[in-house]
Amino acid sequence: MSVPDVLLWVVLPYLSIVLLVGGMIWRYRTDQFGWTSRSSEWQEKALLRWSSPMFHFGILFVAAGHAVGLAIPQEWTGAVGISEQLYHLGATVLGAGAALITLIGLCGLLYRRIVVKSVRLATSRMDIVTYIGLTVVICLGTTATVMNQIFGPAGGYNYRDTISVWFRSIPLFNPQPQLMIDVPIAYKLHIIAAMLLFCVWPFTRLVHVVSAPVEYVTRPYVVYRSRDEGIASAPKPRGW
Repeated sequence: MSVPDVLLWVVLPYLSIVLLVGGMIWRYRTDQFGWTSRSSEWQEKALLRWSSPMFHFGILFVAAGHAVGLAIPQEWTGAVGISEQLYHLGATVLGAGAALITLIGLCGLLYRRIVVKSVRLATSRMDIVTYIGLTVVICLGTTATVMNQIFGPAGGYNYRDTISVWFRSIPLFNPQPQLMIDVPIAYKLHIIAAMLLFCVWPFTRLVHVVSAPVEYVTRPYVVYRSRDEGIASAPKPRGW
């Protein structure tokens, strides 16, 4: 086992987990007011109206597919009657569709970010890092799927014998980097780019992914006060 393999498939995974979890905790404790997606809807709506839903729904389906493919052993799917050929056919078709939707949405968001001046001027350096990281990860993942599952050898590449087993070995503190040695280069680059993205995740607007408005339904009403003295002095119904 070479030193680069150990660094890439043992050190980098744990480093990305530490930075992701530790960075989230640090960000929440020190910057709750900055924990936001920094919406720019008020600056431009036409492009955002279609590109944002496409990107977000597409990336949710992509994430769900990754979770199933990486976390569920192929023995389990085989036990319920799903053959390897059927699984890969379904994963390839659904994954390619989700990737296409995600890419179209991402292209719309990038076009909007670059072309619309007010949105471009509001873009921070970390926003640039975020967009570059997302673009690289998504494009590499799509390339890996096309090269190995669609136009690759018959039956596609069975990543559940290698990548999935390696992935599950990390949280068990029993890393098996030897499984990644013969993995196709497109998959390797996709995984490395994803781990690097996780390293900077807590320091970008991507923190909003783990946010949920659980207190929204119970929070007090927002009180608006009018500048018109006549309206301001009128009796108001009692609120919270």
